[in-house]
Amino acid sequence: MLPDGKIVRDVLLGVDGVAHHLAAGSVVIDMSSSSPVGTRGLSADLAKLGIALVDAPVSGGVKKAVDGSLAIMVGGDAQTVERCRPLLEPMGKVFTTGGPGTGHAMKSMNNFLSAANLAVAAEAVIAGQRFGLDPATMISIFNASTGRNSTTERKIPQQILTGAFASGFKLALMAKDVGIAAGLARGLGLDTPYLKETLRLWRAAQKQLPAAADHTEIFRYLEKRKTPSRGAASRRPRSRRKPRRST
Repeated sequence: MLPDGKIVRDVLLGVDGVAHHLAAGSVVIDMSSSSPVGTRGLSADLAKLGIALVDAPVSGGVKKAVDGSLAIMVGGDAQTVERCRPLLEPMGKVFTTGGPGTGHAMKSMNNFLSAANLAVAAEAVIAGQRFGLDPATMISIFNASTGRNSTTERKIPQQILTGAFASGFKLALMAKDVGIAAGLARGLGLDTPYLKETLRLWRAAQKQLPAAADHTEIFRYLEKRKTPSRGAASRRPRSRRKPRRST
């Protein structure tokens, strides 16, 4: 479980990489959040050495890792996945997603939703607070209403409102994962405006916050943002087209 797929490849196939010391028939389980396209390439390269690759990224954070209730998204050859299941099930619930790279594709889409939900919920709390609503009351109402999600249930009450900002997952890693999702969508020829905007927002926050910032600290970034002045909007270039003459 490493920061990204490039590091995984280097560890396995770089100079004196681990894969060169594994026996044929071995299995590598990559539990990182890696590019699904890169994972397919890595799977093919390892297969030439007689080594199988299973991509098994996880979701659930530190708490679910500790209590063994992670969601584990597993891609790879079906027989190899079943061979690995006894190793994975003690850590959480195993979801099989298909061939090599599909686990990492699923993880990128999950983290896109997670990142978007966090930013949206944070904006809602910030706006309500500015109007005079109590943030804790807002969260209680969200969680009893249709706005409920993992951010309102856990991240805002446990990490943001307490000032802890210590979920154990860095903002830089979340930005990286959203970037993977955006790259996947772009490679598929899809126009995904919400995904593009989510990536833009997280990358902007990454530039403004400390390198080691927790991903919940995007709340701090959003809190400081201001709307553009009306003057700036009015200074947009006007069209130079001449009005049509009536006939």
